[in-house]
Amino acid sequence: MKDTLTVGVERTEKHTIDKERTISFMGDDCRVYGTPFLLFDIEMACRDLLKEHIDENEDSVGTRIELDHMAPTLMDMWAEITVKVTEINGRGVNFEITARDALEQVAKGKHSRFVVDVESTAKRLKGKLAKAQEG
Repeated sequence: MKDTLTVGVERTEKHTIDKERTISFMGDDCRVYGTPFLLFDIEMACRDLLKEHIDENEDSVGTRIELDHMAPTLMDMWAEITVKVTEINGRGVNFEITARDALEQVAKGKHSRFVVDVESTAKRLKGKLAKAQEG
Protein backbone atom coordinates (compact mmCIF):
# COMPACT_ATOMS: atom_id res chain seq x y z
CA MET A 1 0.00 0.00 0.00
CA LYS A 2 1.12 3.53 -0.70
CA ASP A 3 1.49 6.40 1.77
CA THR A 4 -1.31 8.24 -0.05
CA LEU A 5 -3.94 5.96 1.52
CA THR A 6 -4.96 7.94 4.59
CA VAL A 7 -8.04 8.44 6.72
CA GLY A 8 -10.25 11.05 5.09
CA VAL A 9 -9.50 10.12 1.47
CA GLU A 10 -12.77 9.96 -0.45
CA ARG A 11 -14.21 9.26 -3.88
CA THR A 12 -17.56 10.04 -5.49
CA GLU A 13 -18.98 8.11 -8.42
CA LYS A 14 -22.13 9.03 -10.30
CA HIS A 15 -24.26 6.37 -11.99
CA THR A 16 -27.25 6.64 -14.27
CA ILE A 17 -29.72 4.05 -13.09
CA ASP A 18 -30.24 1.93 -16.17
CA LYS A 19 -32.62 -0.99 -16.53
CA GLU A 20 -29.95 -3.52 -15.48
CA ARG A 21 -29.60 -1.81 -12.08
CA THR A 22 -33.32 -1.93 -11.30
CA ILE A 23 -35.86 -4.31 -9.85
CA SER A 24 -38.97 -5.08 -11.90
CA PHE A 25 -41.54 -6.41 -9.45
CA MET A 26 -43.15 -2.95 -9.02
CA GLY A 27 -43.89 -2.83 -12.77
CA ASP A 28 -42.00 -1.15 -15.58
CA ASP A 29 -43.23 2.35 -14.67
CA CYS A 30 -41.84 1.99 -11.15
CA ARG A 31 -38.46 0.34 -11.76
CA VAL A 32 -36.07 1.44 -9.00
CA TYR A 33 -32.39 0.98 -8.11
CA GLY A 34 -32.20 -2.48 -6.58
CA THR A 35 -30.31 -2.89 -3.31
CA PRO A 36 -28.01 -5.64 -4.69
CA PHE A 37 -26.97 -3.31 -7.52
CA LEU A 38 -26.46 -0.40 -5.12
CA LEU A 39 -24.30 -2.67 -2.98
CA PHE A 40 -22.25 -3.71 -6.03
CA ASP A 41 -21.72 -0.06 -7.00
CA ILE A 42 -20.63 0.75 -3.43
CA GLU A 43 -18.12 -2.10 -3.40
CA MET A 44 -16.72 -1.02 -6.75
CA ALA A 45 -16.42 2.63 -5.60
CA CYS A 46 -14.44 1.51 -2.54
CA ARG A 47 -12.29 -0.80 -4.67
CA ASP A 48 -11.71 1.97 -7.23
CA LEU A 49 -10.59 4.32 -4.45
CA LEU A 50 -8.21 1.72 -3.09
CA LYS A 51 -6.77 0.91 -6.53
CA GLU A 52 -5.48 4.52 -6.63
CA HIS A 53 -3.56 3.96 -3.39
CA ILE A 54 -2.26 0.39 -3.50
CA ASP A 55 0.54 -1.29 -5.39
CA GLU A 56 0.12 -2.85 -8.83
CA ASN A 57 0.30 -6.41 -7.44
CA GLU A 58 -2.45 -5.68 -4.90
CA ASP A 59 -6.24 -5.57 -4.98
CA SER A 60 -8.93 -5.69 -2.32
CA VAL A 61 -11.76 -7.93 -1.21
CA GLY A 62 -14.89 -6.98 0.66
CA THR A 63 -15.22 -8.34 4.19
CA ARG A 64 -18.21 -6.54 5.73
CA ILE A 65 -21.13 -4.34 4.71
CA GLU A 66 -23.70 -2.41 6.72
CA LEU A 67 -26.22 -0.69 4.47
CA ASP A 68 -29.42 1.27 4.99
CA HIS A 69 -31.21 1.71 1.65
CA MET A 70 -33.60 4.47 2.70
CA ALA A 71 -35.23 5.82 -0.46
CA PRO A 72 -35.94 4.72 -4.03
CA THR A 73 -34.14 6.04 -7.09
CA LEU A 74 -36.15 5.57 -10.27
CA MET A 75 -34.76 4.24 -13.52
CA ASP A 76 -33.07 6.92 -15.64
CA MET A 77 -32.30 9.06 -12.57
CA TRP A 78 -28.72 9.36 -11.38
CA ALA A 79 -27.27 8.35 -8.03
CA GLU A 80 -24.04 9.60 -6.51
CA ILE A 81 -22.11 7.32 -4.20
CA THR A 82 -19.48 8.85 -1.92
CA VAL A 83 -17.08 6.60 -0.04
CA LYS A 84 -14.67 7.89 2.58
CA VAL A 85 -11.86 6.08 4.39
CA THR A 86 -12.54 6.17 8.12
CA GLU A 87 -9.96 3.70 9.45
CA ILE A 88 -6.88 1.83 8.29
CA ASN A 89 -5.76 -1.13 10.36
CA GLY A 90 -2.85 -2.86 8.65
CA ARG A 91 -4.33 -4.17 5.39
CA GLY A 92 -7.91 -3.61 6.59
CA VAL A 93 -9.68 -0.45 5.41
CA ASN A 94 -13.04 0.82 6.65
CA PHE A 95 -15.28 3.19 4.73
CA GLU A 96 -18.27 5.42 5.43
CA ILE A 97 -20.78 5.40 2.58
CA THR A 98 -23.44 7.86 1.51
CA ALA A 99 -25.57 7.81 -1.62
CA ARG A 100 -27.98 10.39 -2.95
CA ASP A 101 -30.01 11.08 -6.04
CA ALA A 102 -31.19 14.44 -7.37
CA LEU A 103 -33.84 14.72 -4.64
CA GLU A 104 -32.63 13.04 -1.45
CA GLN A 105 -30.20 10.83 0.39
CA VAL A 106 -30.94 7.25 -0.63
CA ALA A 107 -28.44 5.21 1.36
CA LYS A 108 -25.85 5.26 4.11
CA GLY A 109 -23.62 2.65 5.58
CA LYS A 110 -20.21 1.22 6.28
CA HIS A 111 -18.01 -1.11 4.29
CA SER A 112 -14.78 -2.94 5.11
CA ARG A 113 -12.22 -4.20 2.62
CA PHE A 114 -8.95 -6.07 2.96
CA VAL A 115 -5.98 -5.38 0.69
CA VAL A 116 -4.49 -8.60 -0.69
CA ASP A 117 -1.54 -9.65 -2.80
CA VAL A 118 -3.16 -10.90 -6.02
CA GLU A 119 -0.68 -13.70 -6.74
CA SER A 120 -0.68 -15.26 -3.26
CA THR A 121 -4.47 -14.95 -3.01
CA ALA A 122 -4.92 -16.67 -6.39
CA LYS A 123 -2.62 -19.47 -5.24
CA ARG A 124 -4.63 -19.93 -2.04
CA LEU A 125 -7.93 -19.97 -3.97
CA LYS A 126 -6.64 -22.55 -6.45
CA GLY A 127 -5.53 -24.71 -3.53
CA LYS A 128 -9.01 -24.51 -2.05
CA LEU A 129 -10.56 -25.44 -5.40
CA ALA A 130 -8.26 -28.46 -5.71
CA LYS A 131 -9.28 -29.65 -2.23
CA ALA A 132 -12.97 -29.18 -3.05
CA GLN A 133 -12.62 -31.20 -6.26
CA GLU A 134 -10.96 -34.07 -4.36
CA GLY A 135 -14.00 -34.56 -2.15
